[in-house]
Amino acid sequence: MSEPIDQLRETVRERYAAAALAVGHGETAQDCCGGESCATGAIDLDENFGASLYAAGDRDQLPIAAVAASLGCGNPTAVADLRAGETVLDLGSGGGIDVLLSARRVGPTGKAYGLDMTTEMLALARDNAAKAGASNVEFLYGTMESIPLPDNAIDVVISNCVINLSTDKPAVFAEMARVLVPGGRIGISDVVAEDTLSPDQRAERGDYVGCIAGALSFTEYRDHLAAAGFGEIEITPTHSVADGMVSAIVKAVKPAPETPCCGPSCCE
Repeated sequence: MSEPIDQLRETVRERYAAAALAVGHGETAQDCCGGESCATGAIDLDENFGASLYAAGDRDQLPIAAVAASLGCGNPTAVADLRAGETVLDLGSGGGIDVLLSARRVGPTGKAYGLDMTTEMLALARDNAAKAGASNVEFLYGTMESIPLPDNAIDVVISNCVINLSTDKPAVFAEMARVLVPGGRIGISDVVAEDTLSPDQRAERGDYVGCIAGALSFTEYRDHLAAAGFGEIEITPTHSVADGMVSAIVKAVKPAPETPCCGPSCCE
């Protein structure tokens, strides 16, 4: 029998709370796939998950605890095409690596929010932001399924290998669409399964908290995004993480309303 939804969410929370506490105490934290990152010195890099997916120049700009707590499967800040002055939201922000990198890219006129449901990760992220001297960041407590921000408040939503952990993915996509401004976009990294794999076959390749069993297929991902109102959907595989399962870059745009024609001159 599958694990109840509430229990699944609590298992995820406990896993990432333990990772945050380990990094905060200078110990090791397991990434999604079970590799380890050391918070006290050189980081043991897993080629498929975590800090290895960021350029050394980016890693070197940040507190080592922010890098060590990176548990994702990609580098969404590298593909989100962030611009000065934009407002960015990172879903499942963990130790804050993507929020801090986003804050640098959007500059002092922009802002980067991080959202996490794990108080231990939020404490670690806030400490990392203070160490980095980042003044244009804010970390929020909450879930991806109910984002504590108003409508049309965000230019770009990013996320790093976290949506696969949600137990209500349609709600996540609907919330992303709600908080984005018209014309806003997403640039996320996530684990995606080949369409030929059933949910049971995905579960055979890894557990839910390990970012595998809860992954959507390519078709499911597209369908959920389209149902939430997104257009210009692109899902690009980057590297394999299990048999028939890959890390992928997911991009999409919240359409802007069409400007009504005001007369012959604007319709030419």
